[in-house]
Amino acid sequence: MQDKKIITVFGATGAQGGGLAHAILNDPNTEFTVRAVTRDANSDKAQQLAQKGAEIVTGDIDDPAFLKESLNGAYGAYFVTFFWAHMSAEREMDEAKAMALAAKEAGLKHAIWSTLEDTREYVPLTDDRMPTLMGKYKVPHFDAKGESNKFFTEAGVPTTFLLTSFYYDNFIYFGMGPKKGEDGRLAITLPMGDRKLAMIAAEDIGKCAYGIFKRGGELVGKTVGIAGDHLSGNEMAQALTNALGQEIGYNQIPPEVFRSFGFPGADDLGNMFQFNHDFSDDFNKKRDIGFSKSLNSDLASFSSWLQKYGQQIPVG
Repeated sequence: MQDKKIITVFGATGAQGGGLAHAILNDPNTEFTVRAVTRDANSDKAQQLAQKGAEIVTGDIDDPAFLKESLNGAYGAYFVTFFWAHMSAEREMDEAKAMALAAKEAGLKHAIWSTLEDTREYVPLTDDRMPTLMGKYKVPHFDAKGESNKFFTEAGVPTTFLLTSFYYDNFIYFGMGPKKGEDGRLAITLPMGDRKLAMIAAEDIGKCAYGIFKRGGELVGKTVGIAGDHLSGNEMAQALTNALGQEIGYNQIPPEVFRSFGFPGADDLGNMFQFNHDFSDDFNKKRDIGFSKSLNSDLASFSSWLQKYGQQIPVG
């Protein structure tokens, strides 16, 4: 173990970090070892990582002293923030800045920063195609990450900027599964028109990150995007129909209707889907499936993911 390179994995019991931690720990020939950062060392997921050989460290990412300690002696780190836990773009940016400064101080050889586009580069705040949110964002959970790229660049941290995609898992955990309409028919509801959405299994993000670390410095300083599938709403509905054995339709709605749904973050997600729709060619081009597969040979398509997890999707 002593001669293996330490990768500090933030969010190690979450979707992205967990995928990376398990990818490393499941590889008997890996050159890396995992330092798993979690808020609860006694959770089942943390205990599972410990049993596989991970070093578990417990603390709060809002504590600069803890950040520094968690990176001590590490070769690299996977940095991810948790917007939906607090829904504050400012807090997310503060956390990213603290991570970048701690990475610089620790002398990391390779950081991966899980990021997204700053949509204001496409839709300026003065553009009223979509509403401005929180006073200075178009898609807060995108923009805060995209703007935070500069912290890693300005600090001189050797970083790969990893553009992620819409999780297949959102159909299970984020309330986006098929629901019955007034006509009694099941359908998914998205403001995507006929455009394709870049999608990925959450665990595959971590597996792709492992592929990046295995390439050494090859992707340092680069922005790379990943996806397991590019699908239209009708194609998603057909895949769900095949997997669930029930007819699932696709309910196309305008983004302003999605924004009006009233659940926490509906306006943010409505803007996100509008951005995905309006700039789908550029967005999807950055997230090449073939490149993603070169990082992670087990990359799941939506259909193959549904074969494994489809029965967990709430329907009705």
